[in-house]
Amino acid sequence: MTAKTDLTAARVSRRTFLKTSAGAALVAGTAGSLALPQRAKAATGLVALVHTQAAGDNGPIDSMIAALKKLSDEQGFPIRTIYAQDSATFPTIFETLADAGAEVIVGTFNEVAEPIKELAPKFPDTKFIQIFGDAFEPVMPNVVTVSYDYYLGCYLSGLFAAKVSKTGKIGYIGGVSLPPLNADLNAMKAAAASVGADKSVTGAFAGSFQDPAKGHEIANQMYQDGIDYIQTDAAATDTGIIQAANEVDGRMVSAGSTAQFKLGAKSVIAVVSLDFGQSLYNEVSKAIGPDFKAGHLSTGIGTGVIDFVLSPDFETAGPADLVARAKEVWPEIEKARAGIIDGTLEVPFNTEL
Repeated sequence: MTAKTDLTAARVSRRTFLKTSAGAALVAGTAGSLALPQRAKAATGLVALVHTQAAGDNGPIDSMIAALKKLSDEQGFPIRTIYAQDSATFPTIFETLADAGAEVIVGTFNEVAEPIKELAPKFPDTKFIQIFGDAFEPVMPNVVTVSYDYYLGCYLSGLFAAKVSKTGKIGYIGGVSLPPLNADLNAMKAAAASVGADKSVTGAFAGSFQDPAKGHEIANQMYQDGIDYIQTDAAATDTGIIQAANEVDGRMVSAGSTAQFKLGAKSVIAVVSLDFGQSLYNEVSKAIGPDFKAGHLSTGIGTGVIDFVLSPDFETAGPADLVARAKEVWPEIEKARAGIIDGTLEVPFNTEL
């Protein structure tokens, strides 16, 4: 199930909060934004990824870079990955790539929306893909925007947490209080309430998607207050949350990427996975092939991009009683998942705290 169209505009990307002042830098062997035009002009079928958050996050950016490299190896087209830190450089980077003849330009998160809206009509032969963005009105013939119904995975996490938690106290830590993250927290609360009135969900926001120290501080306090299961929703801040969980046996955390399994074999029990890499792979594949279709794609459970999955590492290394409990209740989670997909279980998209 996806949220209704009239709610789409409320889904401001969690990444819009990230504001930095440094200039753009290039990744994958290039150095300096001025080096790109000469190299791009020599390439045919160039596909570029302009990411507005740093690599090395064990999450969305690393996943997208790896997926683009994989597709490039399979299809044989040249790629560039560019870390654009300063929003003032976005128009120049996008225009330089398009002017150089890039076939596809992928930009990340809602902060790239305006440069794409401005440049797409000027470069009709270049296809633009905005990963994690709101729909454009009207639709532009060479632009695809992609959003994600992450709150559906958070509902499953809340349901699972309410059934495996020993204390009945559940935590949620987001990066910043933005509409989609508020919806994630509210979905967890709705799920826990469906299990019993004695289950509670406490939410907090770190104020940043790149502050592991703050994540650790908040998580540690939650655990000390009796919460034994925390859902992360904070990108690079997640690392600190997982570190706090690792410090005491029996603390559980559901993270945001399967790459985070390895960060806490005894504590990361599951993830609400948003596979940005798979999403990018899917959309670029369509853009370079015959299946490109302009417009907006809302991606939910059952698409191969968003899911709630148990950690195989936790099944091996986690506390035996929690592993047994997780396996015991998992058929109920699968039933709820199927209900979301077939529409018999409707999860509210509530952005109000």
